[in-house]
Amino acid sequence: MAPRKHFRLELRSRTLLLGGRTLVMGVLNVTPDSFSDGGKFFDPRLAVARALELQRDGADILDIGAESTRPGSEGISAAEELRRLLPVIEALRGKLKIPISVDTQKSTVAEIALGAGAEIINDVSGLKHDPRVAQVVARRGAALILMHMRGTPRDMQKRPFAKNVLKDVVRGLRASIAAARKAGVAKNQIVMDPGIGFGKSFAQNYELLQKLPELAKLGFPLLVGTSRKGFLGATLAKAALGRKAKPIPPEDRLWATAATVAASILSGAHIVRVHDVKEMAQVARVTDRILNPLAD
Repeated sequence: MAPRKHFRLELRSRTLLLGGRTLVMGVLNVTPDSFSDGGKFFDPRLAVARALELQRDGADILDIGAESTRPGSEGISAAEELRRLLPVIEALRGKLKIPISVDTQKSTVAEIALGAGAEIINDVSGLKHDPRVAQVVARRGAALILMHMRGTPRDMQKRPFAKNVLKDVVRGLRASIAAARKAGVAKNQIVMDPGIGFGKSFAQNYELLQKLPELAKLGFPLLVGTSRKGFLGATLAKAALGRKAKPIPPEDRLWATAATVAASILSGAHIVRVHDVKEMAQVARVTDRILNPLAD
């Protein structure tokens, strides 16, 4: 259990200190079809209320996504993505005290969202879908989360999985980081995400969690998102087969998520991306004390 390296993530309005305390990123999906809570916060009024609730529950960052990237999902236009996204960002102006991250792969959406008040772009394609995202982020002085995804949301669980998942993720993240740096994104404005569930087998997801210290050697802060994902449901269902268990729905994967959040932090994650902020903030605080028993 090696100590986490400390980083300063520079945003336009503030600096986030990473490594002393795990930051909790709260997920807000303003979509009709996300795997976990699709449609629940599609109404902008409900989305705004949820954002403020996540802040009260202990979120350090709010991550808003307007396009589902669940396995098999189809993309939407930039216009539709902005139609869903902008009313929420604009309504939160002056009300939300934590920084807003926007989960998008499109440079047009990134440009307008950053202009509306977002400070972080979370690109699940790692700049593969639209490399111009990096130029927008650099010009706007925003932070950039680069995630590894093998394939696209439409086909990522249908394509052959990598023979060596760690090498595949390292190679992909290095390429994404190099592209971001070439476009002018500062090193202290980059976070990397191994992309749990995005083009990996269930076993490979667990392997990546086990080998996070190897990814940390790339020299950038780590974000890990395991919240409610399918590999957890598969593990729980397999464990309960003798009791004729039904498939475990996403909302019933809370404790499985908690186990992976704690494991991620102990293995070097600086930020955890979760749906259940109140509960996972508790997990993070206690796990942080395990890392640093003498902390005040």
